[in-house]
Amino acid sequence: MDRKLKRWEMALMLGLLCALVGGSWLGQEQQELADSVIRFHVIANSDSAQDQALKLAVRDRVLEEAQAVYPSNATLESARSALESSLTQLADAGRQVVEEQGYDYPVSAQLTQCWFPTKEYDGFALPAGNYTALRVVIGEGEGQNWWCVAFPPLCLGAASETVDTAAQAGYFSQDQVKLVTGESEGYVLKFKGMELLGQLEAFFS
Repeated sequence: MDRKLKRWEMALMLGLLCALVGGSWLGQEQQELADSVIRFHVIANSDSAQDQALKLAVRDRVLEEAQAVYPSNATLESARSALESSLTQLADAGRQVVEEQGYDYPVSAQLTQCWFPTKEYDGFALPAGNYTALRVVIGEGEGQNWWCVAFPPLCLGAASETVDTAAQAGYFSQDQVKLVTGESEGYVLKFKGMELLGQLEAFFS
């Protein structure tokens, strides 16, 4: 009995050690990626069909406005600065859409730290973790979210860049390109590990 207990304890300790080492490695990869992008987070007033449709219309207008405020050949820092100085303008753009569609919801915009789950997009995916984000809240902000990337402009419709284009502009390293496009070995396992790590950190915090 004692021998079985000791083996079980050793297995548990080994598992915890692997989780800590793996978590540190995964966390570093995610943090380096997070330091390369500005995410975009839009929260609808509610989950009604009308409010969800309104969320998408606000998303499109704010993304269009964000693209317009970026300086020519923007870097991550200059894009962040442009967004910070244009938050009122971006909120007003969203509010204009709300009014055009016959609603009177307030719209707020801020640049803040947000936790994002693992999300797959057209041609790439981003692991769960904390990111700097342009966060737009419509009305009560109690509806489903919409997530993507504000900079580099990977989610701007016809104006979107590809991950490869963003890498050529110096926004991503080749290792990061492999990670987010699925070329990296263990792609699914890595992203799942990052998400579980974030959930564990949230549970114990």
